[in-house]
Order: sequence, then C-alpha cells, then structure tokens
Amino acid sequence: MKKRIVCAMMCVAMVATSLVGCGSEADEGTANDTAATDEAATDNAEATDDAAAETGKVYYLNFKPEQADAWVELAQAYTDETGVPVTVETAASGTYEQTLKSEMAKTDAPTLFQVNGPVGLASWKDYCYDLSGSDLYSQVKSDDFVLKDGDAVQGIAYVIETYGIIYNKTILDEYCAKDYAVVKSADEINSFDKLKAVADSIQENKDDLGVEGAFTSAGMDSSSDWRFKTHLANLPIYYEYKDKGIGSTDKIEGTYLDNYKKIWDLYITDSTCEPTMISSKTGEDAEAEFSMGEAVFFQNGTWEYGNLINNGMTDDDLGMLPIYIGAPGEENQGLCTGSENYWCVNKNASEADIQATLDFLNWCVTSDTGRDSIANTMGFLTPFKSFDDGYTPANKLIECADEYIAAGKTAVSWNFASIPSETWKDGVGAALTEYAQGTGDWKAVEDAFVIGWEAEYAAAHM
Repeated sequence: MKKRIVCAMMCVAMVATSLVGCGSEADEGTANDTAATDEAATDNAEATDDAAAETGKVYYLNFKPEQADAWVELAQAYTDETGVPVTVETAASGTYEQTLKSEMAKTDAPTLFQVNGPVGLASWKDYCYDLSGSDLYSQVKSDDFVLKDGDAVQGIAYVIETYGIIYNKTILDEYCAKDYAVVKSADEINSFDKLKAVADSIQENKDDLGVEGAFTSAGMDSSSDWRFKTHLANLPIYYEYKDKGIGSTDKIEGTYLDNYKKIWDLYITDSTCEPTMISSKTGEDAEAEFSMGEAVFFQNGTWEYGNLINNGMTDDDLGMLPIYIGAPGEENQGLCTGSENYWCVNKNASEADIQATLDFLNWCVTSDTGRDSIANTMGFLTPFKSFDDGYTPANKLIECADEYIAAGKTAVSWNFASIPSETWKDGVGAALTEYAQGTGDWKAVEDAFVIGWEAEYAAAHM
C-alpha cells in the first residue's frame, strides 16, 4: 500500500513538474506578447503625438463656469469631426486671473484664453496673437467689439451681455392693481425717484403681496459681490465718463458717489434681509429668493435667464428695468450693455497650435454645430455676422434690452472694464459691506472709490 502511495505521489510530482515547465514556456510567450503590445501602444501614442504636433491642438481656458459642460461637449464634437484634440478647462468662479497666471507658466499653456477688457489686456498683451487677418475677425460686425493695439487686433468679444434690475412681472402687475400702488404700470418707472417710491411701497405692503422684500438680498459673499462692487459701480463711472467725454482715467473724481449711495441704500433697506446679514448672503440666495417670488426686484443680467427658467419661472414672469441712480437725464437711459469677455490666442504657442486654435474658433462661429451650441445651449448673443442667420438665443431678457433700444433709449456702456484692478473692486466691496453692517461709514466707500482708484492705477502703470 505504501509503495502504491509513494508511486502515486511521484506521478503527481512528475505531472506537476511537467505543468510547471509548460507554464514557464507559456509565461515566456505571454511576456513576449505583452512586450509587443506595450511596444505597439507606445508606437501608437508616439504616432498620436506626432499627428497632434503636425495638425496642432487646442487648449481653451474658459472663464464662464455656467457654460463649462457646453464647451466640453462642443470641443468633443469638433474633435470627432476633425480629429484635432481640443481640451477645455474652466477656472473656478472668481479665480480666472490667478488660474491663467498659473497655466501660462506651464509647458502646455492655454492656446486660447480671455481678458476682460483694456485693463485685462494690459497684463496679457505680450501673449496676444494678432487676429487682424483671421477668419474670426472677418465675422465681427464692428470694431466696437475688439481690443486693439494700433492696428493689431489682440482680443475679440464673443458674447454681448446686458444687465439691469430684473423684475417679477407677475407680482409687479399685482402690485400695480392695488389701491396703495404708486404706479399703475412698470412703464412708469423711469427714474430713481419712481423706483424708490415703488420699492418703498412694496416693502411697506410686503405681507399683503406675499413677499419678503422689494429687492433680493444684496449678498456680499464672493459669489454675489461683483454685482455691486463692479456692475453697480459702473453707473457712477459711466455718468462721470459721459460728462467728461472719456473712456478711462487715472483719477476718478467720484462725482456721482452720492447717487451710488442712494441706490445702495435702497437695495439694503427695501430687502428680504437685514443689512447686517449681507456678508453671508450668496448669489444663490438672491436667485432663489427671486425665483420663489419672495422678492420683486433682482439686479442681474441676461446670463441669468436660463437659471430662472430652470427654477420654474416663465417668460411671462420676467421684465427688466434700467438701474436708476438719480442722474440727470436718466429717463432716457437704457440697460447696461457690453462685454468683458474677449478671446485671445496665445502667440507663444507653436505655429501648428495657433492655426488649430484659429480653425477651431472659426468653426465655432460659422458651423451649424458651433452656432447652435453658442446661441441655444450657452445662450450667448454674439457680435458675429454669421449668427444673424437664425442663431439668436431665445432669451426674454435679451428681448427686453432690444425693446429699450427700439424705444430710442441710450444703452449704458460697460465702463467697469477700465477699473484699475481687482484690488480696487475688493476695497470698494469691503467698504460697502462695512457701511451696510453699521461698522463703517460712507466716507470709507468714497475713499476706496477715489483714493483707491488713483493708487491702483499708479501701481498698474509703474
């Protein structure tokens, strides 16, 4: 028995040894196959890199977070159609300049980026390719939408936007039908005095109207403060520039800062929240308050349309008023219309990448796929002739802007592009917050506006 067992064990051992030997040969073959596969993959990758180097590639650093997904989808559509790789990265809200500085320092820097106007261009003009001979420039309706250095076209606006005081037309119509209403139609609101009278009346009768306040919260969180330290600040800048016939200055006088105070006081008193709370209020808070019918007025722009519709509002609910501050002749004022979004192509990229970027931009503004995405998915009104053929976004707030133009009202230009720095904006924003909270006075706002402007302009032009 033992002999049989020993013999059986030896047989098993022999079979096992045999299998090990076969396994070793198989492993060697597998290893050879794997090496061949890896080598082929490396060759393919190198071929792809060579192809990319030959055809060029595009890297777009996008400014607008709300259109991030749409740009990624459009980039993929272009790659699928042409084979040209397009990468889109989007900077977090409020961090674009910082992100751009970081990305431009890398080997694979953006080939396509944006500046926010003449001040932004001053920081990046040495990186800007001359677009004067590009197909993109040939599509621009007017040089009003480009940034130039002499004859060189260094930036081209890709979206025209409008902002003002969006109002809930449904609630305002209900108010106008009340016995206590001070106007019978929104059309009567054509000055600061009229706007204040209506807002004060709504605030006084908010319980009857079922609202929390006339205006949404004037949040000074970073997601919202740009509405006041930049967009609202544009009004006193605009009127001072208009008086002087200028488009920029090294010293702002603050002629209309009393008017700035009037509208700011109205925003923070006839509101859904106490002034002491605004430092913690966000842009999302204001949007929700307006969408839910808790407030009648909401300072914002055409870019907000999609969010309001997605939140359950309809075109019938929406109207827009100019931002009145009590300036002379403001009854003839329209909405604030302009752009701070200018495409620039990185001249330090390779020739292949520059050409690939120019081709991508031309495709974006001339192809059906590109125009449909920009107009209907992103909701952009553009300055390009190629969009006149049925590619105007369906946007009630844009219609409001057109109505003011048709009525002969003068649009307020976007002069905040001449603000000397982000530091200036932050100083004004901090002073506005302190004033609203009662921990600072209006003199500090005036100093941040006037003294801060001169200091920041000087620092930027040393």
